[in-house]
Amino acid sequence: MPARFALALILAACPLAAAGGPPFFEEGKLRVLILSGRNNHDWRSTTPALARILEQTGRFDVRVTQEPAGLNTSALAPYHVLVSDYNGPRWGPVAEKAVEEFVRSGRGFVSTHAASYAFGEMEILGDRHVRTGLREPPWPAYAELTGARWSASAPKSGHGKRHLFRVQWTGRAHPATAGAGDGFLISDELYHNLRMLPGANVLATAFDSPAMDGTGKDEPIAWTTAFGTGRAFHTTLGHDTSALSSPGFAALFARAVLWAAGDAVTPPGAASSSTPSSSNNDGRPVRVTLVTGGHDYEPSLYGAFDHPALRVRVNPHPVAYRGDLRKSTDVLVLYDMVQETPEDQRRNLTAFLEAGKGMVVLHHALADYNGWEWWWRDVVGGRYLLQPDGGQPASTFQHDLAIEANPAPGHPLARGLAPMLIHDEAYHGMWISPRVTVLLETKHPASDGPLAWVSPYEKSRVVVIQLGHGPEAHRHPGFQQLVRKAILWAAGRP
Repeated sequence: MPARFALALILAACPLAAAGGPPFFEEGKLRVLILSGRNNHDWRSTTPALARILEQTGRFDVRVTQEPAGLNTSALAPYHVLVSDYNGPRWGPVAEKAVEEFVRSGRGFVSTHAASYAFGEMEILGDRHVRTGLREPPWPAYAELTGARWSASAPKSGHGKRHLFRVQWTGRAHPATAGAGDGFLISDELYHNLRMLPGANVLATAFDSPAMDGTGKDEPIAWTTAFGTGRAFHTTLGHDTSALSSPGFAALFARAVLWAAGDAVTPPGAASSSTPSSSNNDGRPVRVTLVTGGHDYEPSLYGAFDHPALRVRVNPHPVAYRGDLRKSTDVLVLYDMVQETPEDQRRNLTAFLEAGKGMVVLHHALADYNGWEWWWRDVVGGRYLLQPDGGQPASTFQHDLAIEANPAPGHPLARGLAPMLIHDEAYHGMWISPRVTVLLETKHPASDGPLAWVSPYEKSRVVVIQLGHGPEAHRHPGFQQLVRKAILWAAGRP
């Protein structure tokens, strides 16, 4: 991502950049500058993760500066909103005045987690926050920008043990939270005892459990504040990429940045800049046949196919593969769980794949055709064993797990995928071909590791996605994005 990490100083030297003209910015998108480069947290991973969340909405042109101390008024002029992932020394009078004027004049400012106590208020030793007194005078306007102060006086600001907790809305009418559901679970540090400034509008809280060395109170998690005519938003969430991968965090953060930029807020996940083009040379949608049967499922699955690039029909068993599929279908998506199908339909399925058509295998379809070796060994590249076979025990599953899923480099399909925390069912003890190309993986002990892969089958494009058990997974923006990307890639779309 070298382009996004170019210094903002370069922009100040170029009149075209200040005017927002090509080739420096994407037309029609809100311009975001993320301030980074210093933090007692792993900014080298959290800053790109924040950028990906914004980019995947399709609404933002995101840039990053690792040297905010070099900013000035001209460098900031092209942007609509600043995002701070910074915790380090002060920037100096020129940069600090430029940021103040930027926000006071009606622009936006969004800050996360460790930015709660930036600018010399804490001595950083590894991952420990040690109060030693101010190393330099505080930046007076910064508390106004963030809407709160970190305090060394009793009760001291800080956090208990990291744990999974529920974020609850208190400001349901605000654009950043309206229509955003009933809160969300996240694994993160829960900051407590911050000194809220008058005028801060708290949008979300979380109960700080004494069992986790917390205060036993509902602590503010996200809030807004006015700064001149500008808009500022702060959240104490965002310790690491695991926390940032929470769909709830991603939705809140993206909506907050839209609000701070003064733009209309639309439901998260409504657009994705990482979704491949919706058409090929003739402009027609991809014709998808969704095969079901043999396993119950929730209609929430259909949300993954709600995209203008796709035209979907459902073809259940026992007639799933009747007729010549090559004439009506570009990509088969299997969400079935069957062991037998009529011989003529099996021939139709084989002919479809050998003709180079695409296929996506979802979740329990990994248990299809346990006795058809060509199918699970060569085509799918994996098998959920319904019973022991050849010395390998039957596979197992566990429901309702919080699974941290991370993209694996090495295939175009993995590009643009963000790490995510997804509540789903995990499979363990499957047979997985050593020749697959892994797209998504986890270290969860209830899983085999690979969560999505590209099959080694050479005659057609086959993608396997182990995720997708129920509504929580079906509605996850990351799952929906992966399914759509897999279908488009399997269809040979760019």
